[in-house]
Amino acid sequence: MAMKSALSRGIVTRSMDSTSRGAFTRFFSNKGKVLSEEEQAKENVYIQKWERERLEKQKQEAEKAKAERAKETADNKFAVNQRVRYKLFLASASQA
Repeated sequence: MAMKSALSRGIVTRSMDSTSRGAFTRFFSNKGKVLSEEEQAKENVYIQKWERERLEKQKQEAEKAKAERAKETADNKFAVNQRVRYKLFLASASQA
């Protein structure tokens, strides 16, 4: 039953044939039919495009997060600088 559901989802399966020496790959559509070479090529192009888009999206999210961290770090440094300057100002004002 699990094999049938895997085949119906379009997953690549490896089958062993008693007459061949090795395994071969069969591509199945979501209806369980074996895909032609042209259909396999289209599916491969679609998968590659999807993977490229996913990687690009991850890259953009990482760059955005890095920029946000850099901004927060700069803001924190500015705030610390302001506090240090204020303390120095108070110290110099109390001495005068």
